[in-house]
Amino acid sequence: MKKASSLSELGFDADGPSFFRHLTLSDGDDGTLPRRRLIKISVIGAGNVGMAIAQTILTQDLADEIVLIDAVADKVRGEMLDLQHAAAFLPRVNIVSGTELSLTRGSDLVIVTAGARQIPGETRLNLLQRNVSLFRKIVPAAAEASPESLLVIVSNPVDVLTYVAWKLSGFPASRVIGSGTNLDSSRFRFLLAEHLEVSAQDVQAYMVGEHGDSSVALWSSISVGGMPVLAHLQKNHRSAATAKKFDEAALEGIRRAVVGSAYEVIKLKGYTSWAIGYSVASIAWSLLRDQRRIHPVSVLAKGLVRGVPADRELFLSLPARLGRAGVLGVAAELVLTDEEERRLRISAETLWGYCHALAL
Repeated sequence: MKKASSLSELGFDADGPSFFRHLTLSDGDDGTLPRRRLIKISVIGAGNVGMAIAQTILTQDLADEIVLIDAVADKVRGEMLDLQHAAAFLPRVNIVSGTELSLTRGSDLVIVTAGARQIPGETRLNLLQRNVSLFRKIVPAAAEASPESLLVIVSNPVDVLTYVAWKLSGFPASRVIGSGTNLDSSRFRFLLAEHLEVSAQDVQAYMVGEHGDSSVALWSSISVGGMPVLAHLQKNHRSAATAKKFDEAALEGIRRAVVGSAYEVIKLKGYTSWAIGYSVASIAWSLLRDQRRIHPVSVLAKGLVRGVPADRELFLSLPARLGRAGVLGVAAELVLTDEEERRLRISAETLWGYCHALAL
């Protein structure tokens, strides 16, 4: 029996003869061609961020099937139809939508963007507790439906919720990844590239630690085309307005500009979407295409941050090598200045405080 089509809903017979006749390739061949293994990606949460991720993945010809899950049935069906109607301009992808997590069964990659919104005056811990309640409904069911999948968490606060997803899923830590500071690092690279008048793809610069106000800019390791650039900036560049060189205060000002750029976008358009869409799509590409690329993503950092007790389980962003099996390795031997190490330790301790308070 053929799969029901959109025309089936209009009363047309889905079981009629095929428009194309099977070609017999050899004696005894039934015309069935061998098929490669199809890639299925599920996106849980069809808000602005979830749909930007789905749309970007769709245009990159990464998936054979994309499943959109949301609590609001009409909204997610409308999003599905809107994408399906662009089929003539896109790679052939089966797009499915619904409210039931069972639709995600057999996914290679599950991306979670769903999360509770913060109520004015609500503490961060209360918001976390509400998100934990939401994740208790989402994560175990998604893990059961796709026990061999990779799990990417985008919901904020992403580091703590990645820890929560790891605990609730029962997956090995290598298969639970937070989007972390991958986007923060892109913003950092953009600012430097614009100043130096080069492509951002030629700039190597990382933000690590917490995805948030305490993220750490690794100034000591930035390079352009493989060449260290900080000393050049400090010696030859200065602010046109204040004639101030790239001293510690100036570097901190740039870090704050990176952290604050999301707030600026939210202030101007109400939300962020496209940049995080491309960021998560790049992570998905590295994972499913086994690219072995380095991304600053939220990973289990147990024993990886100097000065933090080695038995503390927490997730924060560090440069990690990503491939089809998930996190293949973490750059644990970062060469940091004393100040960078101090800030990373503070970031880790802050995150550990929230993880410990959840008592999972």
